[in-house]
Amino acid sequence: MKPKADEIRIAEEVVSVLPAGIARACSAERDTIRYAVRDQGLKLRTIIFKRESLRRLIDDPARAVKIEYLQRDLLLSAVRRGEFRYPRLHIHVPQTFKRPFAFNLPLASMV
Repeated sequence: MKPKADEIRIAEEVVSVLPAGIARACSAERDTIRYAVRDQGLKLRTIIFKRESLRRLIDDPARAVKIEYLQRDLLLSAVRRGEFRYPRLHIHVPQTFKRPFAFNLPLASMV
């Protein structure tokens, strides 16, 4: 099988936990595979898989466990979030201060 076919097969395996007919392949772009979700009872509207992450998942020895985890996460996300991404975006808030107080004095004595 071609690598692209393998990526699509894994994406479809994850999406297969949703009821039949509510998720349809929206577009297969160069870097992502997208699905549009249409169901009145679900908040979920979009599913996005990054192709690079799916490629790594193909050869992973723990692939079955990870796919099962993604399926459970998708089902939980369907009623809570409008978009499901794999991998999830990690937003890190930069820390404004390295250390809140550079002195070794009690807080009351700094006033």
